[in-house]
Amino acid sequence: MRYNLIRKMDISNGPGVRVSIFMQGCEFHCKNCFNPETWDFKEGKEFTEETIEKVLDLSSKDYIVGLSILGGEPMHPVNVEGTTKLAKAFKEKYPNKNIWAWTGFRFENIKDKEVFKYIDVLVDGQYEDELHDPTLKWRGSSNQRVIDVPKTLKDGKITTIE
Repeated sequence: MRYNLIRKMDISNGPGVRVSIFMQGCEFHCKNCFNPETWDFKEGKEFTEETIEKVLDLSSKDYIVGLSILGGEPMHPVNVEGTTKLAKAFKEKYPNKNIWAWTGFRFENIKDKEVFKYIDVLVDGQYEDELHDPTLKWRGSSNQRVIDVPKTLKDGKITTIE
């Protein structure tokens, strides 16, 4: 598994000041994707235990409210194990900070993955250029949903955040 970039202070991918990691590799190749440099699974840097430690260290500052996990595709079978390890380590160290993640997959198709024990908010669905709407928060197209994961898992029905 590989990652493309870590941002130590990100204010555009979730609420507040966050640490963001962009996983490497995506098979969706959405038209006008904002991050096509993350598509190739062979590019980027190796994702290791040191990568997790770096993210945890960067997240230690009081002004960091959470972690954002994007891509590429963090839920792709090549990436989901590393995404899960990172999310679990983050929640163990920072139980009062939140994790947001983005995926092209629909939540209904991946909801049984262990990673959702740790993720607070999931933005799901592939970006669709024809449905692009610059007024939307946290997503690029109107087909994508901003999902409250713990509430959705508890209630058994999709609960979105607007």
